[in-house]
Amino acid sequence: MKTKQLLLGDEALALGALNAGLSGAYAYPGTPSTEILEFVQSHPLTKERGIHSHWSSNEKTAVEEALGMSFCGKRSIVSMKHVGMNVAADAFVNSGMTGANGGMLVIGADDPSMHSSQNEQDSRFYAQFAFVPTLEPSCQQECYDMARYGFELSEKLGIPVLVRLVTRLSHSRAVVEADNEPMAQNAISYPKNPRQWVLMPANSRERYAQLLKDFDKAAEMSETSPFNSYTDGSDKRLGIVVTGLAYNYLMETFPGGCPFPVVKVSQYPLPAKMIGKLMDECEAVLVIEEGQPFAETQLRGLLNRTAKIYGKLSGELPRTGELTPDSVHAAFKTLFPDLCCLKETEVQAASQVTKPRPPALCQGCGHRDVYGALNDVLKEYESPKVFGDIGCYTLGYLSPFNAIDTCLDMGASITMAKGAADAGQHPAVAIIGDSTFTHSGMTGLLDAINENTPMVVIISDNLTTGMTGGQDSQGTGKIEQICLGLGAHPDHVRTIDSLPKLHDDMMKLFREEIDYKGLSVIVARRECIQTARRHAAKKK
Repeated sequence: MKTKQLLLGDEALALGALNAGLSGAYAYPGTPSTEILEFVQSHPLTKERGIHSHWSSNEKTAVEEALGMSFCGKRSIVSMKHVGMNVAADAFVNSGMTGANGGMLVIGADDPSMHSSQNEQDSRFYAQFAFVPTLEPSCQQECYDMARYGFELSEKLGIPVLVRLVTRLSHSRAVVEADNEPMAQNAISYPKNPRQWVLMPANSRERYAQLLKDFDKAAEMSETSPFNSYTDGSDKRLGIVVTGLAYNYLMETFPGGCPFPVVKVSQYPLPAKMIGKLMDECEAVLVIEEGQPFAETQLRGLLNRTAKIYGKLSGELPRTGELTPDSVHAAFKTLFPDLCCLKETEVQAASQVTKPRPPALCQGCGHRDVYGALNDVLKEYESPKVFGDIGCYTLGYLSPFNAIDTCLDMGASITMAKGAADAGQHPAVAIIGDSTFTHSGMTGLLDAINENTPMVVIISDNLTTGMTGGQDSQGTGKIEQICLGLGAHPDHVRTIDSLPKLHDDMMKLFREEIDYKGLSVIVARRECIQTARRHAAKKK
């Protein structure tokens, strides 16, 4: 028996994992992946079965924890946004070398158009780099179905599997048919070849040779995957290779059926035989894919064919931002201006009613008061520089505060401020949130502590992970103890409430620590206004 549910892509994948015998879910919150772990946390099966579902300190620790569960034969998932793959890269790449015992899915949610991200990187490149097979669902139903299939694929190959989502799939809803009866969880079992889990050179050389063979096997399995398909067409002037979500845009472009042969790809490595057949039969090939030209690059470089290849690299499709039905339609219109079976489109003028508004810090947010006091103090100094970080407080870059000079990645505020101070910059101020601090700021602070670098670190502590909706912050109630434990001088780890009435006190504190010729840490604390409202409502 199946039941129908209306689910986000994130939720469908999470439900699929739960129904496929999941034992542990690990993650660090980041749009557009956050709802995966939140769904697991809220599902009744999680409590009933004792499924692990707590947030991790960062993406690297999450991958390692999921891999530890896989080592014991249990099925695990780890989810993150695409830039989280950078943090997790050391563990993820080496997980291909250790392999998997229980099925393990690494879910990377990419963000084309950078709705809430620093870049548009494509997680498929990481999987290719690590020799890890990839699943890329094209719809919410495939999100659900791929969870069980991915676990089975992982266990069959003995390798973790990357599941690549994109924002438009993660955050849109569709009806999903789901199983009523979840599978049993795996029993504890240990790897048949324990040598490969100890990555010393002698073991790794042996394991690497096997990994290459297993990846070749994964390529063969792509040719018969239920998620890859070849659909013939009568018009051989063009063949189409379309991946993941972009398949929907192709279907929308040809509501009466596509006249060209189509290879739909949702499992990697690319099905080379299937694509080779397409290229042999067609005069040219158009590659339609969300994200960077991953498949297109491989078609140009790896398959010895003479067919002309169109796509992002040749300019028919845009290199930046998300694909849309309109951009796919435009590509066909460029290649075949007189193609009669194209869906008719009507260009809509930009609305004169709705106007885009830049994001802003919430009214009542403690970050506002930190920036207000900091800006007033820094007016007293020549050429002050403030190094920012990833979180709600990054909005301090915008008006009316215009308060930060840099923002690179998680934790970089402290390390960039240190490098600037090493170069002679004064004042050098870093501002970082409590969740980002425990994610990747602590090691940078240790560098500054060891050299007593003359700089100020402001930890703007709102007692939650505010940017992604108020998830638990790993450092709540421990920030000062962490700084002291790392070795910061007790006289220069100072705390203040970031309240409007304490504006002058904050100015005085900032001034004192800027003038100190060594490392200072200031914890400016005030609960996130959004979580404070929720907590107040619960009390009522």
